[in-house]
Amino acid sequence: MTTDQIILFCLFGAVFGMLLWGRFRYDLVAFSALMAGVVLGVVPTKAAFSGFGHPATLVVALVLVVSAGLVRSGAVFLITRTLVDSTRSLAGHITLMGAIGGVLSAFMNNVAALALLMPVDMQTARKAGRVPGLSLMPLSFATILGGMVTMIGTPPNIIIASIRADELGEPFGMFDFAPVGGITALAGLIFVALVGWRLIPNHTDGKPARDAMDELAQYIAELTIPEGSEHIGVRIGELYDVAEKNDVAILGLVRGGKRRYGTQKNTALQAGDALVLEATPDALDEFRAALTLDFADQARQDRLRADGEGLNVIEVVVTDGSRIRGKTAQAIGLSWRRNTVLMGVSRQGKRITDHVRQTPIRAGDILLLLVPQDQSNDVIDWLGCLPLADRGLAVTENTKVWLAIGLFGAAVAAASFGLIYLPVALGLVVVAFVLAKIIPVSEIYDHIEWPVVVLLGSMIPLGSALQTSGGTELIAGALGDLTAGMAPWAILTVLMVVTMTLSDVLNNTATTIVAAPVGIQMAQSLGVSPDPFLMAVAVAASCAFLTPIGHKNNTLILGPGGYRFGDYWRMGLPLEILVIVVSIPSILFFWPF
Repeated sequence: MTTDQIILFCLFGAVFGMLLWGRFRYDLVAFSALMAGVVLGVVPTKAAFSGFGHPATLVVALVLVVSAGLVRSGAVFLITRTLVDSTRSLAGHITLMGAIGGVLSAFMNNVAALALLMPVDMQTARKAGRVPGLSLMPLSFATILGGMVTMIGTPPNIIIASIRADELGEPFGMFDFAPVGGITALAGLIFVALVGWRLIPNHTDGKPARDAMDELAQYIAELTIPEGSEHIGVRIGELYDVAEKNDVAILGLVRGGKRRYGTQKNTALQAGDALVLEATPDALDEFRAALTLDFADQARQDRLRADGEGLNVIEVVVTDGSRIRGKTAQAIGLSWRRNTVLMGVSRQGKRITDHVRQTPIRAGDILLLLVPQDQSNDVIDWLGCLPLADRGLAVTENTKVWLAIGLFGAAVAAASFGLIYLPVALGLVVVAFVLAKIIPVSEIYDHIEWPVVVLLGSMIPLGSALQTSGGTELIAGALGDLTAGMAPWAILTVLMVVTMTLSDVLNNTATTIVAAPVGIQMAQSLGVSPDPFLMAVAVAASCAFLTPIGHKNNTLILGPGGYRFGDYWRMGLPLEILVIVVSIPSILFFWPF
């Protein structure tokens, strides 16, 4: 063993020890190890920051931005409304989402499948009042498992197919992976849905991280029925189920500028009617997107969209010295002076019976305002109000939902069939989302989990250094010595265990490139077919469940799920054992020696 190899093995040991300890944040630990590797000379100075431009790092960053765009366009709300019920039990929800994720990831890149479903899962968790960490890890594992079924589902399968073509003259076909991958994925999904999620550590004792303003910020707001709406002629009472599903209370009706008495449950809706609602900002926006309603002031809303680069939603508190105190939004000319629409008012839990824009505002009221992009501070200063902490509120561009889905679907299809490189495809989607004003350019970098980017950017050069120094070849040689004299099925099992272990440390692409030739060499030395060994490598390289760095999907959920580095192995270890137990007999049956 060379000096460089010893240093690298020690660095990896120190990194994983520190990450499992959890005393320091994972990005600081990884970056410190990278700097140590450069200083000690095991990582070339020119390659020190190559990980930050690596496709894996770029994919993670781009996927998070694309996910935000899908949320802003209303695509996530569409999926939530049609497929997901927040009242469903956690086990039922994980089963449904896991099945959807598994099927999608079989026919599209599993990173893209997670990108589509992750915001759906987080929205459902918010509505159900539970932490997203209870369901994001099962969803990530499900999309990883589903990717094993076809050649395009995951990078290791593509690499294995190309290596077989180079070494044996013919690649694996699109569905050659399906028998073994399908059985293994099904067994893994059943485990995740029934048992696995119960093993995830709950760092918040089952309670979601709540915003301090959630209890106060139930707004009285109005949304109008636009011309040509499918809800014209529908009785208000018929909307109660949709309202309840979106956590919205329908309080009454404003028609012709006058508030009607009572809830008007049996009144048929007309164009221009305004529903009086009580809801949080997120629930209000989701309800508006679900029914394709307009803000209370449609004319000014249209002008805002035409004049500005986009719309922001902000919350402000009215003080004794505020311009609007004791006056209405109409009286101070909020709309025509500042192009701002008053969406709702929250008043210490008390309901407001008047027309929202004609309601005199009191000190202590919280106002929900729709303002032009990048003019929030000017509006707040003009009003003399105090801004609340930014909660990431956004206006869903539900008129562009099919455009967003179409752009995303086209990019995924092009990448899946090799027409365009996946990072480039995702980058084009981000550019298209910005040009189509689905997501404001000023918000792009806000949606990237920078600690995760630093983690990946730091670990990739270390993994490359281990490979170029001969560390992985050393492992392969030791593997050959270890399995000398064993039965072929036992050698196959050892190969899977070692490949899985490498995949948890390196990225699965690098693991496949190293392990596949080793598997072919083992088969040739035994005088048996190399196909079962290649299948074993394909399954094992994909199944990286012990750490957040083994697979990009696990890295994607690290921040949003609130996980620690040492949380993954609790569900991941028994899942990896199950994969080996199920896949070895399947390989021997469908791909005999």
